[in-house]
Amino acid sequence: MILLRDFCKDTAKREETGNRSQQIFDLASRILNSLFGPQNLMKRILLLSDTHSHIDDRILHYAGEADEIWHAGDIGNLIVTEKLKALKPLKAVFGNIDDHEIRKEFPLNQRFICEEVDVWITHIGGYPNQYSPAIKDEIRENPPKLFIAGHSHILKVMNDKKLGLLHMNPGAAGKSGFHKKRTMLRFKIEGKNIFDLEVIELGDKSEMKI
Repeated sequence: MILLRDFCKDTAKREETGNRSQQIFDLASRILNSLFGPQNLMKRILLLSDTHSHIDDRILHYAGEADEIWHAGDIGNLIVTEKLKALKPLKAVFGNIDDHEIRKEFPLNQRFICEEVDVWITHIGGYPNQYSPAIKDEIRENPPKLFIAGHSHILKVMNDKKLGLLHMNPGAAGKSGFHKKRTMLRFKIEGKNIFDLEVIELGDKSEMKI
C-alpha cells in the first residue's frame, strides 16, 4: 500500500503539467480506495442520551448523516437502538431507567479508541470536579481524552485541565424529564483532534404531542 502510494506520487511529480499530475494522483486515489477503502479516516459522530423510549424523524435524520452514533444511556426501549442501528454503527451504554433487556444488550461503560482518541462513555459519570463516586478514582488514575456522560438532562461541554480531557453531556433527546429543550451533539474526530462541535436543538418539549 505504501509503495503504491509513493510510486504514484513520485510519478505525478515527474509530469510536466499540473493537469497531468492531478490526473495521475486522482487515478492513484481511486486505485487505493478500491483496494483498501477510503483513505480519509475522519469520523462524524452523533451523540445523544436520555431518549426514554422516544425516537422521531428528526433524530433519525441526523443519525443518517453521521458515521457513528453514540448513546449515553437511559435508552428506554430497544426499539430506539434498533432504529439507530439500522442507519449507522451504534455504541451505547445502559442507564438507570433501563430494564434487564437493555442491560443484556449494552454495558455500563464503553471504553474504546476512535481514530486516535481514547473515549469513555457511561451514563452516570458527573463532570469535571464533580465526577460520580463510581468512576472518580479510575478517571483520575487513567483519564480518557473524551469523557461522555448523560443522566442530568443538562447539555454540558467542559475541559478538565487537571486531567487533560474533554467532557461532553449531550442533554436529553427524549421527552421525559425536567429539561425544556431537547438536544444532541455532533462533532468530528480525525486523528487526535475533536472539532466542528455543534449543538442540535430538537425543539421544546412543550411543542411535542404526547
